[in-house]
Amino acid sequence: MSVKTAIIVFAHGSSVESANEAVRSVTAAVAQSGGFGLVETAFLELASPDLPEAVARVAGKGAVHVIVAPYFLTLGIHLQRDLPRIIADILRRHPGLRIEVTEPLDGHPALRDIVLDRVKKALEC
Repeated sequence: MSVKTAIIVFAHGSSVESANEAVRSVTAAVAQSGGFGLVETAFLELASPDLPEAVARVAGKGAVHVIVAPYFLTLGIHLQRDLPRIIADILRRHPGLRIEVTEPLDGHPALRDIVLDRVKKALEC
């Protein structure tokens, strides 16, 4: 990557802290497995940091390109309505920043394999 790029795994957030920690663990695994140095977790609500705070952190570390990877199954209301609004607000505060958003998890072939694996394990009981 020729410019300093940051990855932010963006999840809904939960009042159950163990659920938030599970997302943070996925983020850490993404950082390690992908060899990415500048990686953060962000939440829409109920947990910290939120996306504007996470972007401010990585921008403060020199990121000029941010890839937001939604940890959401489908392209629902939060990704269709809330995320674009949040990103527009962030870009007003960080005018030189480039932000890209990946597709949600839905449609990835690995999800089918995960569901099959869970079903097979349940059938073994």
